[in-house]
Amino acid sequence: MLDIHTHILTVWGRKPFTEKDLLGRMDLLGIEKSVLLPLGDSPETNFFRFGTEDAVRVYRRHPDRIIPFCCVDPRAGGNSPETDFLPLLNYYREKGCKGFGELTANLPVDDPLCINLYRQCGEAGMPVLFHLYRKIGGFYGLVDSPGLPGLEKVLGLCPETIFIGHAMVFWDEISYDTGTARKTEYPAGPVKLPGRIQSLMEKYPNLYGDLSAGSGYNAITRDPEYGYDFLNTYRDRLLLGTDLCHQEPDIPGKIVDYFRRSRESGRISETAYLKIVEDNARRILGI
Repeated sequence: MLDIHTHILTVWGRKPFTEKDLLGRMDLLGIEKSVLLPLGDSPETNFFRFGTEDAVRVYRRHPDRIIPFCCVDPRAGGNSPETDFLPLLNYYREKGCKGFGELTANLPVDDPLCINLYRQCGEAGMPVLFHLYRKIGGFYGLVDSPGLPGLEKVLGLCPETIFIGHAMVFWDEISYDTGTARKTEYPAGPVKLPGRIQSLMEKYPNLYGDLSAGSGYNAITRDPEYGYDFLNTYRDRLLLGTDLCHQEPDIPGKIVDYFRRSRESGRISETAYLKIVEDNARRILGI
């Protein structure tokens, strides 16, 4: 298994989740490699400070287990849509970084500052993993309206950039009755009609989905039968993730167990299983 979404961090009021903890949980869950995502490059997440250089140092100690991503705030370098990020992106690529994220800046997803950064990530060959939130202010994450019109705009404007969607507001859009994540983080009930995620994946080959955390797990289990169909149908565009970042084991373990049980029961095909838990990530990261 290759996990597309993990962190090492300290959240105030919680026991730190350390390098040793991450590797230990990977061993426990049977995960061979994990993408390690920096946090703290944007002011909205500066309490979680674990930067790109930190991720690279962990990678150097465990090159067989860790895949580092890099991150920089779109407002860095002069707060301009003309900022040249390529020297920094190429520098980190030479240090071993295979992608960009977790992008948590609380800006519109189609802000010119972000579009400038996305395009350069595409030039550097780095997929962009982003957290999607519901509004400006109060939390972290890029912002889009119900129906994801901003995301569709950037998918079209940045065709060379691979985008990996994550978090509650993104996964709410698996169902056509959108907007519920603006009221509840984990929408319940059946997927009555396929949502915008599916239509965007069918239209834009550069959109992928990160199935980590409660948001990804809820999306594929809120309507169990539809969840299996979704995984089989979009098997080329989905990535296993856990969001390992704290001591509580519930969701990461549930996600991994779900995929193993779904494979053993035949509810998802062997092809879909292998693609989602490892092959897709290897392909888009070039490893």
